[in-house]
Amino acid sequence: MFRFENIAAFNYLWLIPVIILIGIFFDRRARKKMETAIGSRLYPFLSSSVSRKKRSIKTALQVLAVLCFVIALARPQMGESQQEVKSEGVEIIFAVDVSESMMAEDVKPSRLAQAKAELSRLVDLMPGNKVGIVAFAGSAALLSPLTNDPGAIKMYLESLEPSSVSSQGTNFTEALKISKEAFERGGVTTDDTVKVTRVILIASDGEDHEQGALDEAQKMAKEGVRIFSLAYGTEKGGAIPVRDGMGFLKGYKKDRQGQTILTTVKGDALRALAEAGQGSFYFATFGGEQTKLLVEDISKLEKAQFDTTMAVQYEERFQTILMIGIIIALLELFMGERRTSFRFWKGRYEVPPA
Repeated sequence: MFRFENIAAFNYLWLIPVIILIGIFFDRRARKKMETAIGSRLYPFLSSSVSRKKRSIKTALQVLAVLCFVIALARPQMGESQQEVKSEGVEIIFAVDVSESMMAEDVKPSRLAQAKAELSRLVDLMPGNKVGIVAFAGSAALLSPLTNDPGAIKMYLESLEPSSVSSQGTNFTEALKISKEAFERGGVTTDDTVKVTRVILIASDGEDHEQGALDEAQKMAKEGVRIFSLAYGTEKGGAIPVRDGMGFLKGYKKDRQGQTILTTVKGDALRALAEAGQGSFYFATFGGEQTKLLVEDISKLEKAQFDTTMAVQYEERFQTILMIGIIIALLELFMGERRTSFRFWKGRYEVPPA
């Protein structure tokens, strides 16, 4: 089978007519200047040493060289073979909800504190994999790009607070988009024979105030990114504490009518998000098995994706064409334009050949 890997390279073929037109333009321009300077009667005599045939050959060589370079850039490939795809572990983004509702203390010491402890444990259970951290509420921010340094990951986890983002609320769509960008910017550069399992783990109480998250999750699942979710909080709910700069409790957050706000976990929203992302959903409970089960799910996902996958490999053939193009370009460079049989007139005193 013969194919070109980079079809877009053929867009450079426009250089060929440009080279021809430039050659014609400068040839005519030089001729007009010479005729203006020495007259049209003397021009044929003074230019008779130049071989128009050689000049045409040089232009043809230039065109052939450019054609070879364009074809080489298009990467012609021939033949194919099957090669097993190798797994390179897991890239996982922890998308952690840092909205004010995550500070509720219906689970101790708070929803956010429990999430940080669970995710830190997950890092220990999945050594050697790359992990990044996205904090989100009404907006989202990448706090830690993908890294396999567990110490750095835990440090960023510990720093998570509602002040980690610029606006409050809960926006899953923005969290998913920032996580996807993190994969694209800091993920493993792969070829057809090396793949990674990419996972987004959303840790939240599920209070999403924006639309479009399910559509975004389905789109990402089609691109091979799986989405898992962990719910923190209780159905009974809890109040959101307000503390001073020293951390002392001042009271609880109230609505406009002066009533204490009770925030409850929205497990259905997180479950729907995980289903759309072809992942799994768990309620986080103190001393529960959710972390262990999550590791098992990701492990199965990695094996299912790569154990039986094969990639088609094509043999590159651009090297020969590139070499031909270089040889043609060198021939054109060293080829002169003078007639080989032309003999300059040396004046009336030229000694005739014996």
